[in-house]
Amino acid sequence: MIQVRHATQADIPAMEALIARSGIELSAGFYTPEQAQAVTRHVFGVDTQLVADQTYFVIEKDGSLAACGGWSKRSTLFGADRTKQGADPLLDPSTEPARIRAFFVDPSAARQGLGRMLLQYCSDAAAAGGFNTLELAATMPGVPLYQACGFEIVEPIEITLPGEVLVPLAKMRKQIKAA
Repeated sequence: MIQVRHATQADIPAMEALIARSGIELSAGFYTPEQAQAVTRHVFGVDTQLVADQTYFVIEKDGSLAACGGWSKRSTLFGADRTKQGADPLLDPSTEPARIRAFFVDPSAARQGLGRMLLQYCSDAAAAGGFNTLELAATMPGVPLYQACGFEIVEPIEITLPGEVLVPLAKMRKQIKAA
C-alpha cells in the first residue's frame, strides 16, 4: 500500500538517511563517486522550513519510507538547512515560480513511479496555492524524470563544493496553468 502524507519533524532522521542513500546510490552513472559524495554531504538534506510550511511530503510504501520531496513558496531554489544563508522570503505566485525541492527516492524503490507521483502531488498543491509555474534545480539523475514530466532545461548550473569538486545541475521550469 502506498500513502502520501505531510512530513513531520519526527520524520527528519529517516528522511536524512533516505537522502544519503539516494544521493550516493542513484547518482551512479550520472556523477563520479567524488561528485556524488560531495553533493550528498554538502548540499542534500532536509530543509526544515518546508516541513514547517507543510509543503514537504513523504511516501510510505508498505509502511516504510520510500520517497520524500516537496514544493516551496519561498525563494530558496535548492539545498538543506546547512546551505541557507539568511531569510527565505515568500514568493509572489502571480509573478514567480514555486520551487520543486528535495526529491529523493529510496534506491530499493527507484523507477516505480514514486517520484512522478510525488511530483504530481506537489504540482497540484502549488497550483492550488496560486502558482502558475514551477522551477527547480535538478541533479543529473533527476533530469530524465523532470523532462518526462514536462520540465524544460532553462539554464545549466555548476556548483563548486569543498575540495574544488564541480557538480553540474540543471535549472528547469514548467508552466502548470495559464498565467
